[in-house]
Amino acid sequence: MTTANLVEVAAPAAAGAGGARRAILAATVGNLLETYDFAVYGFFAIVIARLFFPSGDATVSLLLTVATFGVGFVMRPVGAVVLGALADRRGRKAALSLTILMMAVGTAMIGFAPTYASIGVWAPALVVAARLIQGFSAGGEIGTATAFLVEHAPAERRGLFASFQQATQAAALLCGSLIGAVLTAALTPAALEDWGWRVPFWLGLLIGPVGFYIRRHTEEGQEFAQEFAQARTGSLLAEPLRQHGRAILAGFGITITWTVATYFFLLYMPTFAVRELKIAQSAALTANGIGLALVLVLAPCFGLLSDRIGRRVLLVGAAAAIVLVTYPLLRWLAAAPSAAALTAFQLVFALLIAAFTGAAPAAMAEVCPPQVRATGVSIAYNFAVTIFGGFAPFIATFAIAATGNVLAPAWYVTGATAFSAAMILALYRSAPHRA
Repeated sequence: MTTANLVEVAAPAAAGAGGARRAILAATVGNLLETYDFAVYGFFAIVIARLFFPSGDATVSLLLTVATFGVGFVMRPVGAVVLGALADRRGRKAALSLTILMMAVGTAMIGFAPTYASIGVWAPALVVAARLIQGFSAGGEIGTATAFLVEHAPAERRGLFASFQQATQAAALLCGSLIGAVLTAALTPAALEDWGWRVPFWLGLLIGPVGFYIRRHTEEGQEFAQEFAQARTGSLLAEPLRQHGRAILAGFGITITWTVATYFFLLYMPTFAVRELKIAQSAALTANGIGLALVLVLAPCFGLLSDRIGRRVLLVGAAAAIVLVTYPLLRWLAAAPSAAALTAFQLVFALLIAAFTGAAPAAMAEVCPPQVRATGVSIAYNFAVTIFGGFAPFIATFAIAATGNVLAPAWYVTGATAFSAAMILALYRSAPHRA
């Protein structure tokens, strides 16, 4: 079943097939820009390290680069609180329009930033500032867009609608990976370092104006519109924390596996494969692209399956499988690294990530009522992403440098995912407002 077919399955929404498509497009187009930009930064981390964070030690330069990648995540909880509250107070459209504009600004700053050789320490300062803007924007994007998708979905298709959030992330990562593979293969190392690495950021800027227009011309979901018509009093931050703390913790637990698996297996792996396994960068990016294509296709399928068999069985089952196979498969890959082995490795984890993340967005949105949904999902998602996901590349790089063992990151992935599964088992079944 193709993505287009899955949208047709969702078509019985109140607004009809056209309204369903517009809602999905409006909710996911900003997520496309956000994830795409984060992806190309990660894929070109080695080049950016040399240009903006030069030092006498290549490991130190890479650590500074991936730390700057993580700096953007420090602002995500702030964005979650401010923009999530804006979405619940002023409407999803207002917040989503603002997030896509801010993300475009950050992308432009990186794409046009002079290098360290041109302006010295101002170069890394510009990159850090851009990452902070993008982090603040991203803090309100996922929670608000997920709420928007769920509120446009018929009750029996929430899993399918919300799964397009993850499918769009996979599409963005795929675009970044394929563009990176093409540029790496087509350009000389000197040309890539001189101007080629900027091309993906320039291309990403094309999404911003289109996304802003689409979001400004899409209606609010009926479920939220009914709540929005009522008078709002009190703090939109205090209410979800005080009255729905257990639900937010359940969403936090779900996000741990979502973010750690996505950022390690689908974003950091090309860097890991090139630096630690000595696989050619074009081959590493191609293998990553194949895995991302599988997530893109399968996430909506698993979202639809979660509508039929429930979210919990997919969440726990996929997390348990990741715990069991991460170390043995990483050890197998490290023992005999090749493009073919890396592709097989990526396909296995793409399947498991699709199974988990196809169900995850709807599961998180359903545990909060509409009047605090954007804030609740944003807080749960972004605090978990900041703590566990945003610094995953840094933790993996540091763990290898500290231990001298290329398998060290497997323990982080395994431990974080096991903790996530335990939280889901303890909290998700009894979380309030679960559909």
